[in-house]
Amino acid sequence: MADKKKKGKVTAAFKAIGADIKDIGTTFAQGDWKTRLSFLIMGFGSFTRKQFVRGFAYLGTEVLFILYMVLFGAKYLKDIGTLGTVKGGYDANYVYTYGDNSFLILLYSILSIFIIIAFLFIWRINVRDNRNNQNKLSVPSNKDDLKSLLDERFDKTLLALPMAGVFLFVLLPIVFMICIAFTNYDATHQSPTNLFTWVGFENFKNLVSLKTGGFGHTFGTILTWTLIWAFFATFLNYFLGMAVAILINKKGIKFKKMWRTILVMTIAIPQFISLLYVGKMFAADGLVNTYLMKWGWIKEAIPFWTNPTLARITILFINLWVGIPYVMLITTGLLMNIPEELYESAKIDGANAFQTFRKITLPYMLFVTGPYLLTSFTGNLNNFNIIFLLNQGKPQSLELTGGAGYTDLLVTWLYKMTVNDTNYKMAAVIGIMVFVVTAVISLVVYNILPSVKDEEGFQ
Repeated sequence: MADKKKKGKVTAAFKAIGADIKDIGTTFAQGDWKTRLSFLIMGFGSFTRKQFVRGFAYLGTEVLFILYMVLFGAKYLKDIGTLGTVKGGYDANYVYTYGDNSFLILLYSILSIFIIIAFLFIWRINVRDNRNNQNKLSVPSNKDDLKSLLDERFDKTLLALPMAGVFLFVLLPIVFMICIAFTNYDATHQSPTNLFTWVGFENFKNLVSLKTGGFGHTFGTILTWTLIWAFFATFLNYFLGMAVAILINKKGIKFKKMWRTILVMTIAIPQFISLLYVGKMFAADGLVNTYLMKWGWIKEAIPFWTNPTLARITILFINLWVGIPYVMLITTGLLMNIPEELYESAKIDGANAFQTFRKITLPYMLFVTGPYLLTSFTGNLNNFNIIFLLNQGKPQSLELTGGAGYTDLLVTWLYKMTVNDTNYKMAAVIGIMVFVVTAVISLVVYNILPSVKDEEGFQ
């Protein structure tokens, strides 16, 4: 059923594109000379109809596009297939000659492609605008156009600048990073001295390769730990945080505000301070080992950060201290909204505390906090702070390549690949894999959430 829906959406998309292309041809065939000339000179039809605001907007867009492509964009686009062939360097007289810059060629080529797409979109609006106005007896005046920008189309006017910011600082870097994954951009291929070029899917094959020099074993180890970490870090915090909230809200418990304040203090302090301090506490010469040996409970330091298994358990344990207060605060308010009559009816029917929790409290909490659980899980998949600030992903081993450690997540491994090894190509591949893992899990879990799947049934 799902496959049929996907095929239907793809078919509908192709039909829409075909219909749009057909409409452009029909517009040219049936349009008057003003409309036809507007295909070549944007805004011409608007000028002839005395719509000068639209005319200058369309014509200005075309002029700026042509100037950009002639003076800047074209020289980069022509080299996108090779990402440059001329290396820079010093000649016999020690005079430096600048060559091609693969980084800039790729970046500005992507920017130029987006500008071309944006120009075609505006060109299409120009064509449609002329077609709509050619048969009208009266067209919107310049005053009407300016007024509409501050009235009916004010949303577009208001969102123009934010959308440009999203494009420049979000979309463009993402596409650039994806493209880097298909190049050999690393420490030995850095512009302008050394050029980099396209290598196809070689980096992706290397990521899963178990041969010498491949990252298959390391990727499998870190991916497995990332998923285990995200699962336990999410659900241990969730259920224990809920348990703490239930205990504090229980009738007869005194000093409720004090207990909540103590727990909130753990999240009031910035993690950059608290996690660095806690990481030192569990070091071989830290407070924990020092006092345990002083009291005679142990004879030698416990390898909290040097034993792989113990390091992972320690991180999960410390994460409880960081995460439980968040869940406690969220669930405290939700618990107060559960009708008391439900609990009283359950007691009359003879239900014990566990049955009441399983049949009343837990279903309600899962329904309301389902989206939070999903965002918490995806957030833990990319939880850079707690891993890196505690022990920088250690312990490391010769079995793991790319500078990875046994407690590294995919995101911290990506960071090491970028900063320590300057292996940008593999870092980009790992970034894509992080997105794929996060997106797949998010889509699957989102579709089975009770709050999404059966909202009416719950109510």
